[in-house]
Amino acid sequence: MSFRLNGIVECGERHDHIYRRTMLLAEQVKVSQGSPIVTCLLEGPSGSGKTAMAATVGIESDFPYVKIISAESMIGLSEGSKCAQIVKVFEDAYKSPLSIIILDDIERLLDYVAIGPRFSNLISQTLLVLMKRLPPKGKKILVIGTTSEVNFLDSVGIRDAFSVTFHVPTLKTEDTKKVLQQLNVFSSDDMDSAAEALNDMPIKKLYMVVEMAAQGEDGGAAEAIYSGKQKIQISHFYDCLQDVVGY
Repeated sequence: MSFRLNGIVECGERHDHIYRRTMLLAEQVKVSQGSPIVTCLLEGPSGSGKTAMAATVGIESDFPYVKIISAESMIGLSEGSKCAQIVKVFEDAYKSPLSIIILDDIERLLDYVAIGPRFSNLISQTLLVLMKRLPPKGKKILVIGTTSEVNFLDSVGIRDAFSVTFHVPTLKTEDTKKVLQQLNVFSSDDMDSAAEALNDMPIKKLYMVVEMAAQGEDGGAAEAIYSGKQKIQISHFYDCLQDVVGY
């Protein structure tokens, strides 16, 4: 699935807690008589795993209708066409007894530009109306939003439309070590040093650094690294890390 290219890995108690809580919201939608629509916002730094987490909840929930609305799926569409497409997703969801709709990178859906700031008020109002509208009798919906611009969503009133907000953090050293242990690309002697160097790193950027380092200094080492025949050279890893973070 393109929204979780690296699958889902164990990356610490903080991420696991948010995942469990979001899964509980899906369960609440299934069994509740008084909450036909539940809304949840996952906010945090870019690359922190929000989309992968939302997609995993969609898969693991076993809901018959799961749809991701992303800016990528609307490239080239006019403002009105984007609104029509968003409305269609919700109307399709109303036909299913249980649905999950993921609004991925909401600020990008709204064409948000920090200078100004500028954004599409039409799309913003469309989302607000749809998230507050009760689905038809017997239909239940969980809406999961993701954003890296929670202050912007706060300023335009969209954050208030979500009943629950969870902060998806960057990885601390102990979290990073868990991820690296699962990837198994460093020697045991280098594991702690690599984890320490990756402290406070979004998981998406961690994967980027590891994949660069796994190529080796001359390229072509990745197959041997990922098959377990070789390990990443820590000195080359530090060079790649410097390239990615810029210091």
